[in-house]
Amino acid sequence: MKKLLLTGCFFLLFIGIRAQNNTLKGSIYDATTSEPIPYCNIYITTTKQGAFSDENGNFSMGRIPAGTQRVKIFCIGYDSLTEEITFHKDEIIRRKFNLKPSVTQIKGTTVTAERTAAITEVRAAMQYVAPKQITQIPSIGGIPDLAQYLQVLPGVVSTGDQGGQLYVRGGTPLQNKVLLDGMTIYNPFHSIGLFSIFDTDILKDADIFSAGFNAEYGGRVSSVMDVRTRNGNRKELSGKVDLSTFGGKIMLEGPFRKARSDNRSSVSFITSLKGSYLEQTSKLLYRYADENGLPYNYLDAYGKISVEANESSRINLFGFRFYDQVNYPEIARYQWNAWGMGSNFLVIPDNAYMIVDGTLAFSNYHMTLDEQTDFGRSSGIQDFSFTTNFSYLLGKNSFHYGIALTGTWVDYDFTNAFGVDCGQESFNSEIDVYVKYKWNLEKWIIEPGLRMSYYASQNALSPEPRIAAKYLLNNRLRLKMAGGCYSQNIIGATSDQDVVNLFYGFLTVPEQLNLSGKNIKNSLQKGQHLVAGMEIDITDYLIANVEAYFKNFSQLTNINRYQMFESDDEFMLETGKSYGGDLSLKYDHQNLYVWAAYSLNWVRRNDGKITYRTHFDRRHNLNITATYRWGLNNCWEASMRWNYGSGFPFTLTKALYPSMNNITDLSNDLITSNENLGILLDDLNTGQMPDYHRLDVNMKRTFILSEKMRSEVGVGVTNLYNYANIFYVSRKTNEKIYQLPFLWSLHWSLKF
Repeated sequence: MKKLLLTGCFFLLFIGIRAQNNTLKGSIYDATTSEPIPYCNIYITTTKQGAFSDENGNFSMGRIPAGTQRVKIFCIGYDSLTEEITFHKDEIIRRKFNLKPSVTQIKGTTVTAERTAAITEVRAAMQYVAPKQITQIPSIGGIPDLAQYLQVLPGVVSTGDQGGQLYVRGGTPLQNKVLLDGMTIYNPFHSIGLFSIFDTDILKDADIFSAGFNAEYGGRVSSVMDVRTRNGNRKELSGKVDLSTFGGKIMLEGPFRKARSDNRSSVSFITSLKGSYLEQTSKLLYRYADENGLPYNYLDAYGKISVEANESSRINLFGFRFYDQVNYPEIARYQWNAWGMGSNFLVIPDNAYMIVDGTLAFSNYHMTLDEQTDFGRSSGIQDFSFTTNFSYLLGKNSFHYGIALTGTWVDYDFTNAFGVDCGQESFNSEIDVYVKYKWNLEKWIIEPGLRMSYYASQNALSPEPRIAAKYLLNNRLRLKMAGGCYSQNIIGATSDQDVVNLFYGFLTVPEQLNLSGKNIKNSLQKGQHLVAGMEIDITDYLIANVEAYFKNFSQLTNINRYQMFESDDEFMLETGKSYGGDLSLKYDHQNLYVWAAYSLNWVRRNDGKITYRTHFDRRHNLNITATYRWGLNNCWEASMRWNYGSGFPFTLTKALYPSMNNITDLSNDLITSNENLGILLDDLNTGQMPDYHRLDVNMKRTFILSEKMRSEVGVGVTNLYNYANIFYVSRKTNEKIYQLPFLWSLHWSLKF
């Protein structure tokens, strides 16, 4: 198998290096910011050939006849560009095209970049997120954040404004892969669930797959979040300052070496620092919520240096440091910190019919939970990875393949309620090879793919076929589907004693699993997805999306919740099913933007003894957001969001009893030994918490100070009608923590 994979890679590389007959390769950029422009139309008017630029603004067209050809490039929001290019026999020509933003917009225009993507990409169970979309919903605390936007997407279940956990169509947080510039992030959300580690002002875009992701992604069995940051301004120094009653932020970008029209190399940087001082301001401004202050602290730093050697080679160096802490006095203290560094690159060889990109990265993450009346828990994970991708842009079609190497160190420290040490230290390595092809036919878009994952510590090879397809029934109705097989070797360790889970420890599946004398050679987590749906353009401005999905978790390795003694099995195997559907509606025209999404979900697990609901099995979830702009240059904006979710399941407390430690050690004096408080739990997750709902509103005013400088002032309210949503309960003390009450906020920003 290894020899076959290597032979295939060399064969594909040989094909890519061969020169093609008269090929035009190019990249399309914004003339003012030097940022790539995705999904542009490239059309040769003399031969009637067409292509689209990819998400990085690159395109390639082959089989162009010799002679002078007229090439036209057009994209909504930009002035079209026409250029005559002369081709000789067997020639590869590379061009860099700079489009200028349009000064005026043509009324009645219905062709947008999003509409172009709808007819060129499958996008089943996938949401494309741009910074503009994030700013179109209410920004709690005045600073738009990806975490707030993700919570309104179909299939995404949030624990609310505290906890910082997202569950995607039946998957746990550790079954969701999060990538930042190609590097794996193990916790992207802060304890105050309104904020993530991502700074919206440095984001380029993000792809959110809730199911059915294709072969370029692996290592997780539920979902993928691929977040990309933009490069710094290559022409001038600029930045932004944000201050609010919740927190603050500063972003700065600019050139070390300016970009020039002669296509010489350029060097730029972009950096962001943001944090929360809510614990301090709340003691003065929000004493009615908690006289001791709201105990949330976080600090995020990210920086990137970008080098563009010429029009066909780019390299980025980046690093980050994230920190989070929440302290509930006399109940629990939870904190985590992460840091990492890496590099990614893009190379377009002059004489090859392909694009090469890759990532080399290292990250470290550690978290702890200390409860006043229980054992503490801590977990850490270190990760290094190297990924290389090869892409062939064949007009409207494309071919991709790549290889990834990953290594992880895991350190988990936990003692369960019976006093058994359940800790683990391990190292795991993984090798992945994938291949994917996209056919863009007249009515069909078909994307078959295959991923081969080899887990060295388990000596297991996992073949994972993938498929995605879209059928363009007519100009307004598109049918789509996706499916595949998935695997991962990381598992999460949670405690059934938590009413709401704050802590997710990292474990890896054992090399060999022995369950009551039965030897299980392959203990990987495995899942299979199937999703189908349709996109309906009800009008030019009203779009509906309907999807139904089924996830079969055929093997889930978890810690044994029934373990009482060290001689008992440490792990257990489970199976699970997650299924449901959702409906979303989007209206976006002129000054009004409305988004509504409803999800109906079922999540079940079977541990061999019982079938139970998971603690994140939210049956109904509804989000409605609306934004309206008015005034000169749309300087005024008002927005709202209402979220409703049915109650989470949890395990009821049946009884409390005195418990003796080391009861199996007969040398202990049972008369003088101290007792602990033991907990007798009811059947797993048969209780249900109250329903969750919250209304947030926001209003802001923009002031244009000069051509390149503007200021913004805003006011917002979260939980407008002050509904008491439960968040956390200590079983032993019955202390209750509620989610955020009615909170107002003020916000000011300056962009220059």
